[in-house]
Amino acid sequence: MHDTTALLVELGAVILGLGLIGRIAGRIGLSPIPLYLLAGLAFGHGGLIPLDASEEFTMVGAEIGVILLLLLLGLEYSASELVTSLKTQYPSGAVDFVLNATPGAVAALILGWGPVGAVALAGVTWISSSGVIAKVMTDLGRLGNRETPVILGVLVMEDLAMAVYLPLLTAMLAGVSLAGGSLALLIALGTVGFVLYLALRHGRLISRAVSSDNPEMLLLVVLGLTVLVAGVAQQLQVSAAVGAFLVGIALSGEVAEGARKLLTPLRDLFAAVFFVFFGLSTNPADIPPVLLPAALLAVVTVLTKIATGWYAARRAGVGSRGRWRAGGTLVARGEFSIVIAGLAVATEPRIGPLATAYVLILVIVGPLTARWTQPVAEKIQALRDGGAPSHKGSAAQEVPKAAPERRLAAHDDLTPEPAGEARGD
Repeated sequence: MHDTTALLVELGAVILGLGLIGRIAGRIGLSPIPLYLLAGLAFGHGGLIPLDASEEFTMVGAEIGVILLLLLLGLEYSASELVTSLKTQYPSGAVDFVLNATPGAVAALILGWGPVGAVALAGVTWISSSGVIAKVMTDLGRLGNRETPVILGVLVMEDLAMAVYLPLLTAMLAGVSLAGGSLALLIALGTVGFVLYLALRHGRLISRAVSSDNPEMLLLVVLGLTVLVAGVAQQLQVSAAVGAFLVGIALSGEVAEGARKLLTPLRDLFAAVFFVFFGLSTNPADIPPVLLPAALLAVVTVLTKIATGWYAARRAGVGSRGRWRAGGTLVARGEFSIVIAGLAVATEPRIGPLATAYVLILVIVGPLTARWTQPVAEKIQALRDGGAPSHKGSAAQEVPKAAPERRLAAHDDLTPEPAGEARGD
């Protein structure tokens, strides 16, 4: 078969398959991410039917998927909202980092992966999935709950930390010296600070320059600017993903809203390609040997994320029921863990299968913990007290808003929303 014909056939089959998988996931109320990863495993090297003709195109599509994921995430914030989150949520962010990055780092050292592998796996276990969590909260009808600003605040801190973590990891993976790594970190911090300054002081001017009443022109300008900045950022070893995130932050108001509506379908398409590509690059035969460490790591980090959410909600004055809901909601890992593992897999190939298995476990468990952590905690407390479940302390005090609720509206994940659950108090 001619190369172009084979490419079209394979690419068409992949996109059609993704659409069918997304519909199936929507019917059963599951995030499609694990199904995309499984599809990639099935058709990658060592799978059932290797897709050779479309491999190069899929790799480029995966890069675009990461860029669009981070761009759309950045569009959900304004610079002032980010600064506010930094001021109010940094203790919770520090606890989040210590509790959730440590298990990954320790596991990598036990497995003999060295310092670089430890830093990479620490990131995999640390960062929650904004997309999956947003979808779960929407499905459960919890956007108006008192613990929601707390959850958003923790996620904002993680997103900001990515701007520092990714350049540092990229420098370590490239094997640069301490001076080179410090330089990369300084460049990253300087870039983030400069963009935040521009967004705070001149955000309206930037948005006005990009703005257009013609949807086609707006799409082309925003997408072109993002890809260009991502490429320049990668050349500076700041990471293309962080560059895209900063572009999103710099845009605000009607421009951000219009760009979000136009780019969301593209994000969904290329994000799906990204997850499939990660599965394609992982040999299924490599996963069974890492299932046990992945499961153990998942159990530990489920508990540490629940503790993180409980602490953050308690610090914000949320009642006991909201604390447990916040903890259970933060459990899911997804796109960020895969992005980090994708960067590290060239240097430490063993991280790919472990990260895939780990994400598969937690992207399935996450929605379950979001739904059941609070009822299970109350049941356990009732058994300890020897009586019926108590709702004492469930009334949450008023919480200062740590991050915009509008962020969740755009994170509809990659599937249609099934019927939601009635919102708790």
